[in-house]
Amino acid sequence: MGTPDVPRRMAAGLLLRGGTVVDSGGARRADVLVDGQRIAEVGPDLDAASARVVDAAGAYVVPGGIDVHTHLALPVGAVTSADDFGSGTLAAACGGTTCIVDFAGAGREPWEVALATWHERARGKAVIDYGFHLTVTELPEDPDAASRRVGSFADRGITSVKLYMAYPDRLMVDDQTLARALGASRQTGVRVCVHAEDGAVIESLIAQALAVGQTGPEAIPAVRPPSAEADAVRRAAQLAGAKGAWLHVVHLSSAEGLRAVLEARASGVDIHTETCPHYLYLDQSHLEAGEPDFVCAPPIRGASDRAALWSALGAGDIEVVATDHCPFTIADRQLGTNGVGWANFTQIPGGLSGVETRLSLAYQGVRDGRLSIERWVDATSGAPARLFGLDGRKGAVRPGLDADLVVFDPGATRRLDQRNLHSRADHSPYEGLSVTGWPALTFSRGRVVAADGEPADPLPGWGRFVRRTPLAQGS
Repeated sequence: MGTPDVPRRMAAGLLLRGGTVVDSGGARRADVLVDGQRIAEVGPDLDAASARVVDAAGAYVVPGGIDVHTHLALPVGAVTSADDFGSGTLAAACGGTTCIVDFAGAGREPWEVALATWHERARGKAVIDYGFHLTVTELPEDPDAASRRVGSFADRGITSVKLYMAYPDRLMVDDQTLARALGASRQTGVRVCVHAEDGAVIESLIAQALAVGQTGPEAIPAVRPPSAEADAVRRAAQLAGAKGAWLHVVHLSSAEGLRAVLEARASGVDIHTETCPHYLYLDQSHLEAGEPDFVCAPPIRGASDRAALWSALGAGDIEVVATDHCPFTIADRQLGTNGVGWANFTQIPGGLSGVETRLSLAYQGVRDGRLSIERWVDATSGAPARLFGLDGRKGAVRPGLDADLVVFDPGATRRLDQRNLHSRADHSPYEGLSVTGWPALTFSRGRVVAADGEPADPLPGWGRFVRRTPLAQGS
């Protein structure tokens, strides 16, 4: 046996020792040295004379999760989503997420108002870092003016926008507006995200259902069918292809929608997509039973859809697991968007909780053999960073990046009942489900914000707004 390697020494604040580091570089045994708020060094047998040592043996050391789809403090008619930037980011930290990207804008308010409002909602509350997408409902008709406006978003660190192809009463855009956004995207490096459901078809199906007295949640799977998602994906992809632009499809829910994404990609469209844990785990039987607390859009689907989404996630055809975290309390769900009690399913505020449970629910795919360990980390951190302009700061265990790190215990168990979680929602869509694998420690820029799934001296206002970088073609 040769002479043992001499441990390297340097003065620093934190040393994670003996874990298995996992990121885009693969899985390898390594120590991680943190100096202040940044990762200083990654490698075997590191040492630091004055560092606090954390024994990570038997655990995975992974980049903090990045959830690129949340709706915190979102007003929907008379009610507001249950979590604000304080409770929502705290729940995220307890589940191993260290950065979120929230959607700024609740309707057709001017973009300057939306952005100022969301900055104010986050200021002094967030315990982890955050960014914003900007909801866009109109753009100047002149292409150059549209590009200047979208470029002004990038100047403010907002390098992604969302346009809705559904909800004509408050959010839906026409194809001309979407095409202008895609053209501006090409010029400015701002990624266009779409809520892909065919609003005209859905409104017609809703009218038909209400006309025959179908007013409860059990009508939702039929009025928001997979074909409405797939048709919207195809339409948006055709527009993106004509402009040579990026396109990101949010919350993909169905096998039919997935086929539309893959067809567009095969034709040369630069299209990317995400799905959510509720589409991987929950069944539309909850809606068929008339349960309003499972309402979301697109709706939860059937077993064949779940199987297709898991398979595509494992293969990397679906790049990202996000959450669309937008929970409501039971009372607010019953109150309805009209404020006096919902009379039909169109008045039930839609959205589910997920920001705390995302990492572990996705990890169950590793345990079940559906995902590699590297694919799990990439879907929950690496790919979100690359796709949304965060990869120069986050999304990997690499020197120079923010020390957003998770020591993940693959043997820890947790039952996903609301009493064990930290959202202000008073129920969990995963009630009764137990998972194996949970964060033992969550670090936000080197600061411990959660331990064993519980808050660890979180500091409101520690989380900062992260200015994201414009995208390069092909990213």
